[in-house]
Amino acid sequence: MRRTPALIVGGGPAGAALALRLAQAGRPHLLLERSRETGDALCGGFLSWRTLAMLERLGIAAEALNPVAVTQVRLFAGNRQAQAALPRPALAVSRRHLDTLLMQAALAAGAAVERGVTVRAIDGLTARLGDGTEIAGDALFLASGKHDVRGASRPAEARGADPTIGLRVRLQPAPALQRSVGPSVELHLFDRGYAGLVLQEDGGGNLCLAVHRSRLTEAGGPAALLRAWAAESGPLAERLAHWTGEMPDAIANVPYGWRATGTEPGLFRLGDQAAVIPSLAGEGMAIAVASAGAAAAAYLQGGPDAAPGYQRRFAQVARRPVGVARLVWQMAERPAAARLGVRIAQAVPGMLPLLARLTRI
Repeated sequence: MRRTPALIVGGGPAGAALALRLAQAGRPHLLLERSRETGDALCGGFLSWRTLAMLERLGIAAEALNPVAVTQVRLFAGNRQAQAALPRPALAVSRRHLDTLLMQAALAAGAAVERGVTVRAIDGLTARLGDGTEIAGDALFLASGKHDVRGASRPAEARGADPTIGLRVRLQPAPALQRSVGPSVELHLFDRGYAGLVLQEDGGGNLCLAVHRSRLTEAGGPAALLRAWAAESGPLAERLAHWTGEMPDAIANVPYGWRATGTEPGLFRLGDQAAVIPSLAGEGMAIAVASAGAAAAAYLQGGPDAAPGYQRRFAQVARRPVGVARLVWQMAERPAAARLGVRIAQAVPGMLPLLARLTRI
């Protein structure tokens, strides 16, 4: 069995940011990442001003992510819409680009990384790999994103009786798409689901959906659901004209609203393994990077025994943004409440910026 003082499972934003911090501090560690090459994970790709500030402190400049700022938020319910300025400029970026920059920064700082290594199960602070070997850590940092690892899964009841499915399709870059979406992040609200859209660094659209399994089943599948939603909304139909028809990426049973309020000594939960904010808030990447920073600070000061205190403190920090986002999400997936919400946002221009502030980590 191999051993390491700090074992990091997952090389996405949370894991890479943590490895970067530990490498900068000169603390031995090992990061395991299942993919040999950086892929484009299913993610909204929205970076709030808070996220950008944290990335800047890690050495990732905003100019390297996307030259075009996101300055507005648009809310749609059918053909009705409301629009407001974001409190501060944000950015949109593909996960392939963001993850590449963070991993490069971690490696440049001297991070120890092994790629193409799949963790099949976790037993205490020991990771069992796909080839049957084991690696034990004095501390284990779980940064596997939305994917659970056997032995350290989030509770099944957090998924609810009608679990949420995450879907993503890419819209091809085109002048017409850039004119219609522009410097905005869009939220299109529907029965038991929503679609979020933003333009990424290549000018293409990243259209992500969160929909309850019951609604997806009623529609007959992802493609049929998109067609049904397009029939309800002229603006969404206009955006979907740039969809090639490829099958959406998907991830099942996302436990939106869940927070890890406790843990065992030595086990630090990061990113979506620490708190899963409803994705319409656009603060998932902030939670990943913020939890990495908080876990690194706790570990550097108190070692493996600092895990329970870190987890409680981070759960408290995430309580308000996750709670507000969950309340908004529950209202938004009810058509009557969604239409009312858009009317209120039209009449009260400060509502959307206020919600944007309240859902920041």
